Parts: sequence; structure tokens; C-alpha cells
Amino acid sequence: MAKSRFNKAVALLSGGLDSTVTLYYALKEGFSPTALLFDYNQRHKKELRFALKTLNYLKVPFYKVKFSFPWGGSALTDRKIKVPLSFSKGIPSTYVPGRNIIFLSFAVSLAERLNCKSIFIGAHTQDYSGYPDCRPEFINSFQSAVNKGIKYRGIKIVAPLINMDKTEIIKLGVSLGARFDYTWSCYNDGKYPCGKCDSCRYRAAGFKRAGIKDPGARQKN
Repeated sequence: MAKSRFNKAVALLSGGLDSTVTLYYALKEGFSPTALLFDYNQRHKKELRFALKTLNYLKVPFYKVKFSFPWGGSALTDRKIKVPLSFSKGIPSTYVPGRNIIFLSFAVSLAERLNCKSIFIGAHTQDYSGYPDCRPEFINSFQSAVNKGIKYRGIKIVAPLINMDKTEIIKLGVSLGARFDYTWSCYNDGKYPCGKCDSCRYRAAGFKRAGIKDPGARQKN
């Protein structure tokens, strides 16, 4: 039987915990996703190797887009800016200007090409407290805008984690059988997760509150 447009999907996958759980969620809900990865010369490019582990394990097809932000402006794309080693207030230096706008634009193009109805993104509450392009109002507005400028309207941007914190996401991932040892959250690219950046701290706190041992806490790759 041919795949219906209504169960085909594009899933943004970074290799981090949130996007990985989102991919598992899409599969559990009966979607047939194609993953979309981005090599934007990020400091923590190691995350892409973990994304490929997940995709090989789940046997999910993917595309990888390579581009850069030559103007910098973020600790993730500019080596001159240090990654913050404590929880940040307001918009952190790890915010990449317009990143999700760009990511979702690529996803819309791919969804049109593959005749997909849905695009999955792992944005959630802890993200949109500091990142303006992870907020529900942005996602809703973006969805409305792009559907006015594409050939086949009706594409929906799905953010299943949007109202969850890290602990809830981890618990959901466990229920879905997610391989957390196939994820990389650290903003640095060391042999092991640094345990000090925002992302490492949120991950550690989430696993602790969930009462679950993080299988990727001291992994290397």
C-alpha cells in the first residue's frame, strides 16, 4: 500500500535528547518520518554522529543539509564566544539567530517535495523560556505563514514536547523505548560531556528528578 501524505512526515533531528524523543514519538504515533539533519559548523558537531546512530538503529531515512552562519553571533557558531557554564537568564549566548526559522524553512521545502503533511520539532518549555524561536506563538505563526506560500497547503508543524520540561521528556522517552545512550546534549565537543554547560545541567537535572540513571552521562564517541 502506498504511503499516505497524512502519515508521512519530516522530523528535525539534532542528535540531542529532545529531538530524539520527538522522532520516537512520531514513530509511535504511526508516522513514517524522514529525518532532517543540519551541519551548520556548530561547535558540538559531535551530535550529528549520535543522530546517525539513532537513525541506523531505527532504520529511518534522512537528509543532511550543510551550511554555515559566517556572521557568528552565537557561542555555538563562534569560537570566540565562550559557552556559558551556568544556567543563563534571558536569552543565552548559545542562541543562534534565526536558527529554527532556517531549519523549519528547509523542513517545509522537504515536506513539499516528499508530499508530507507533518513536520516534527522537539521544542519545549525550557527551550522557549530562553530561545524566542522555540515559543508556541512563533511555531503557530510560522505554520500559518508558510501555508500561504507553498503549492500544497495543509502542512502542520507538530511540537509534541512543547508543554513538557526535561523530566517529563525523559519519562516519555523511557516509555517509548528511546536509546538515550545514542544522544549527545553537551554544547562542547570534548571526549566526554562537560557536565557544566546549560544543556548538560538541564539533562542531568532531568534524569535526577525522573529517578533514572542517564546511560549517556559519561559516554564518549
